[in-house]
Amino acid sequence: MRYTTFGHRTGLRVSEYALGTANFGTGWGAGAEPDEARRIFDRFAEAGGTFLDTADSYQFGESEELTGKFVSADRDHFVLATKFTLGAAPQPSVSRTGNSRKNLVASVEASLKRLGTDYIDLLWVHFPDQLTPIEEILRGLDDLVSSGKIHHAGLSNFPAWRVSRAVAVAELRNWAPVVGIQNEYSLVERTADRELLPMAESLGLGAALWSPLGGGLLTGKYRRGAEGRLTDLGAVIHTESTDQKTAAVDTVLAVAEETGVTPAQVSVAWVRERAARSAASLVPIIGPRSLTQLDSYLGALDVRLAPEQFTRLSEVSEVPLGVPHEAIARSLDGLQGGDSSRFITPAAPVA
Repeated sequence: MRYTTFGHRTGLRVSEYALGTANFGTGWGAGAEPDEARRIFDRFAEAGGTFLDTADSYQFGESEELTGKFVSADRDHFVLATKFTLGAAPQPSVSRTGNSRKNLVASVEASLKRLGTDYIDLLWVHFPDQLTPIEEILRGLDDLVSSGKIHHAGLSNFPAWRVSRAVAVAELRNWAPVVGIQNEYSLVERTADRELLPMAESLGLGAALWSPLGGGLLTGKYRRGAEGRLTDLGAVIHTESTDQKTAAVDTVLAVAEETGVTPAQVSVAWVRERAARSAASLVPIIGPRSLTQLDSYLGALDVRLAPEQFTRLSEVSEVPLGVPHEAIARSLDGLQGGDSSRFITPAAPVA
């Protein structure tokens, strides 16, 4: 396992995989029993993994409880990230959900108790609630950083315009910075290439990328009749609902046969190669429910795609960038003095 800093706005050192612990526990009716979760954690740690990603809502709090127990023997070695917004109760409550200062403070206190720790390395705002102003969120996060209850803060599943405004407001007010984003990303979900990932590169944010297997679609198992996560409560669901998704799965399966590894390992290897070519710090979040699944993820660390294979996978999964990006591309020669090929493009997009 290699390591990186999470973005360019922090010195926080993380492993190149984050272990997503949404499957730790069975509160949702599906997941890993505590003993299996423990084995998954131990194997991840033995492989050099240090970055753990959980949430108060995962398994209605059971994930945090188990994760806290697992790291307790060497808490400072691990980078522990959790989220708030949705709450830990099976039935949502008006006062115990959302991003208000009231819920932020109460959620963090509850998470600290479940995790059995006195600090959280990285607190994610899980979703925008469409009600709370970003200034309220940021000021609350700043207070928590100042008190030492959290070290860093990031925004999960927020659109790029909200993230960029949050970064600017925090800088103007001299509040604790937004250090990263978390969003879905895989060979069957690349719309983050339009705004989110270029923004992360330009602003120096880390990016934690969840569901690198497209909810299991990229393993090819659904073609064999396995339902898998299609029946899980709260699972990310992708099906071959478009010709492009079918083509992406076809290409993954073809590359897997060429390389002699599994389709899952090809899919994760592509995300890792995409990360290596980015000016941002991109960290895949792996979410195994069994030791066998974790071993498959770890095996992907040794997979090296040929340049031609990476290109094939990239081209078949590429999404249209849309407005205004396509208009800019058509006008680029004129915008850069008649011949854009004469310019050396900056490694990170300019903001």
